[in-house]
Amino acid sequence: MKKRTDLSVVILAAGKGKRMKSERPKVMFDLAGWPLIRHVAETAKALTPARLVIVAGHGRDQVEAALDGFGAEIAIQREQRGTGHAVRSASRLLAKQGGTVLVLYGDVPLITAATLKKLLSTHRRRKAAATILTAVTADPTGYGRILRDDGPSGAILAIREERDATAAERAVTEINTGIMAFQSDLLWPALTRLKADNVQGELYLTDVPGLLIGKGEKVVAVTADDVLDVRGINSLSDLAEAAGRARMRILADHMERGVRIVDPSTTWIDRAVKIRPGATIFPFTVITGCVSIGKDCEVGPFSHLRTGATLREGAQVGNFVEVKKTVVGKGTKAKHLTYLGDAVIGERTNVGCGTITANYDGKDKHKTTIGDGVHVGSGTVFIAPVTIGDRVTTGAGAVILPGNNVSDDETVVGVPARVVSAGKERE
Repeated sequence: MKKRTDLSVVILAAGKGKRMKSERPKVMFDLAGWPLIRHVAETAKALTPARLVIVAGHGRDQVEAALDGFGAEIAIQREQRGTGHAVRSASRLLAKQGGTVLVLYGDVPLITAATLKKLLSTHRRRKAAATILTAVTADPTGYGRILRDDGPSGAILAIREERDATAAERAVTEINTGIMAFQSDLLWPALTRLKADNVQGELYLTDVPGLLIGKGEKVVAVTADDVLDVRGINSLSDLAEAAGRARMRILADHMERGVRIVDPSTTWIDRAVKIRPGATIFPFTVITGCVSIGKDCEVGPFSHLRTGATLREGAQVGNFVEVKKTVVGKGTKAKHLTYLGDAVIGERTNVGCGTITANYDGKDKHKTTIGDGVHVGSGTVFIAPVTIGDRVTTGAGAVILPGNNVSDDETVVGVPARVVSAGKERE
């Protein structure tokens, strides 16, 4: 996809997030399998910007690692002196870029590309110096208020931060989301004129529109359709609320594309999960990390699929089955009380109740390979590394020791498992 050569995106991600009660950078908290900052970066990527700049500070190394592969540039805000100071930290990289600068926040993970495209379209169509994304909410507590004149146009006069607002201004229900688009050649000079004459003693990005208005420039606003999409994450309670909203979006997207989710209220699926149309996800299923589920698969109820799980077409995993870093072959079934980790399982194999691939020896993880058409008896334990051939049968409770590979068509039973028949094809 061709990049927009006139768009630069700046994502602010330097804050500590003290209300999260953690040394971890706020933007690194997990939401639906990704850190908050990655959700915002993925949305920004959908806009195909020419430049993507992350303003980092606290936890810079973690933020950079989370965005590896995005082609993002890093600007450092060495001391946190407000949002205006944060954006100014990106000027060294972008001052000569020209075009439009879009400012986003690394702790606003639910912002959509559709909303941002609407913002940018309005900004360009109206040839504005700045375009502010606003929202209307019954409870504006904590947000800057949008102040407008009393005329029919309702022109924007300023943005007032709550701590600096009068009682009348605090009663305003239209809020500043913090997300703004600027004409580049007007933004950078305005940032140098910011003053920290406010309760916080910080340089506010929200003062830039007022400075532009004072010079006769046009400042306009676009109102977000849903205030919940533009809420920042400031506490663990906020994070939990956002996670629930993100979950329902993800499930709705899968259902729209032909995945049957029997009970969305009890199903958790991370954003990176890929599910082919025709699959069915039963209640109380949790699918986390990078997981791939093929056409006509059945998952659940009470299943847990973790990073690296791949289910081929028609595979089934059921009640209290956990799958991690394992390929489950076409038409293979593991329906009850089973752990499959670090394994490759062939086609049309039946994995009996209580089966375990014991992949960890206390120091390293090892691989189990199971062939096609295998009948795994209930309670079988495969102690990796071990390879099981095609059409093998294991007796109930068999324990197959490391390196004791089983050849095609053999039947093994016991503890430790021993061969009781070999070389006979089952009908």
